[in-house]
Amino acid sequence: MRALVAALVLSFLSAPVDALEVFACEPEWGALVSELAGEQARVTVALTAFQDPHRLQARPSLIASTRRADLVICTGAELEVGWLPLLLRRSGNPNVRPGAAGYFLAADYVRKLEVPTRLDRSQGDIHPQGNPHVHLNPHNITRIARKLAQRLAELDPMNADVYEQRLDDFVERWHAAIVVWENRARRLEGLIIVPHHRSFTYLADWLGLDVIATVEAKPGIPPSGAHLSRLLEKLNVVAPAAVVRTPYANEKPTTWLAERLDTPVLVLPYTIGGHEDVTDLFTLFDTTLTLLENLQP
Repeated sequence: MRALVAALVLSFLSAPVDALEVFACEPEWGALVSELAGEQARVTVALTAFQDPHRLQARPSLIASTRRADLVICTGAELEVGWLPLLLRRSGNPNVRPGAAGYFLAADYVRKLEVPTRLDRSQGDIHPQGNPHVHLNPHNITRIARKLAQRLAELDPMNADVYEQRLDDFVERWHAAIVVWENRARRLEGLIIVPHHRSFTYLADWLGLDVIATVEAKPGIPPSGAHLSRLLEKLNVVAPAAVVRTPYANEKPTTWLAERLDTPVLVLPYTIGGHEDVTDLFTLFDTTLTLLENLQP
């Protein structure tokens, strides 16, 4: 995380006076903007890898960053519904409100998984538009990058050629990396995992991992003792390779379950800064694959 902060500070100090002011809700989008804009953007990231993107306090510093932003880029699909609307309203910045060119939701440009067929609050913290954790399939990053480069050019037409060139360079490097990752991933197909939350749905879908249960009985609802006991009974029949969580998730339920199953807890980075080796989008996937590979005998 320190490396990410240092990189963003460096980009802020080296950016030209007329650089775009970008407010990114999550580290992955701040990293993508930096790939596509370079010195043409000053990026402020609201969250770290150790904060739950569902929940954030609208601090004065974040309101000030949003007030001066030319572009707000967030995940969308209601991931930030608990705090982003309040932040935008308090900022009073009409250029980044929904519908404005300065408002960009990454999840709008990819196919969502786990779209509910019915809406019922008794099911937990469900997202009507589908699972919002879209960044953990690298093919989604490509689609989002293309749309984001177009938006940057729309907001800053004088540097449209810069965004196009940087997009082409990023996509070339990204596609080459995907080939390597997918070759490595062949050995991971069918690996059984039990995530704490549905944070890794897109990763599992891409890699062919077998998610046989989640520690949460319902999304966003802490698991009860009774649920954990039932889950333990189920998993004693088909044991997972690991119980998986994000860096920001409560460690107690996953630890309780893993100890009784005699299986490891695996903390995957989830986003930039979630592991000491994860400093950009490329190392996010490199490190995630390495950690999963280490589960295999």
